[in-house]
Amino acid sequence: MINRRHALGLVAATSLFPPTGLANVSYQRSEFRDDLARRFLALGTTGTFVAYKVDDYLIIASDKVRSGEGRLPASTFKIPHSIIALETGVVVDPDKDVFKWDGVTRSIEPWNKDHTLRSAIAASAVPIYQEIARRIGSERMQKYVDLMDYGNRDIGGGIDQFWLTGNLRIDPIQQIDFLDRLRRGVLPVSARSQELARDILTVTKVGDATIRTKSGLLGAEQGRPSLGWMVGWAEKGSRQTVFAMNMDCKEQSHIAARMTVTQQCLTDIVAI
Repeated sequence: MINRRHALGLVAATSLFPPTGLANVSYQRSEFRDDLARRFLALGTTGTFVAYKVDDYLIIASDKVRSGEGRLPASTFKIPHSIIALETGVVVDPDKDVFKWDGVTRSIEPWNKDHTLRSAIAASAVPIYQEIARRIGSERMQKYVDLMDYGNRDIGGGIDQFWLTGNLRIDPIQQIDFLDRLRRGVLPVSARSQELARDILTVTKVGDATIRTKSGLLGAEQGRPSLGWMVGWAEKGSRQTVFAMNMDCKEQSHIAARMTVTQQCLTDIVAI
């Protein structure tokens, strides 16, 4: 089995990307694509798109700087969060264990009801995952964030806030690294937890391609969106492409544009 640092070969050995702390990476083919950057300019905002075409060992990025800048993961952290919930037994069955609505009416209507883990990740229900985080606790949360080598691994800022307003940071390169390990099932956790985490991701069909995604949006619950994420991987036949996109959300239309621009970039690099 090729280890993850060889399989991904992220950035340290290439001139396109800044170092992100990954050591001993092998050289991979890489491209910097202006046409991808123009997708964000057309929306009147700035952002970055990075993809790893697995079969080609090819890294493609829209820029040289933002692709390596760490930012709060927002709800993209629900992917490792779900794994940790399953590993610790806070969630046993993602379809049967029910988390009760706390009765607080919030502006995002799908949050105002009971949820299972599957429905909570689909609705990106922050209050449910905050309750899950409190049940996991700081010690176990830190253990698994360290074990999975997620972002800067800093969960300071509150057990139910660290991925929203706290100290956790992750860049698109690190997102791809984590997602590729999950995709291949080689994270240092149980195969069951990884399989279930993959299974509860949102699935979108585009022609004969399948895209598995998790979105993220900072400031959503306050009605003041500022940063949007879309991460995941695309499958077309036997070919797979892992990707991470983030963009500044300067207006309401940019929220829906997260998926649109992601699909446009995946089309541009012939991943879907």
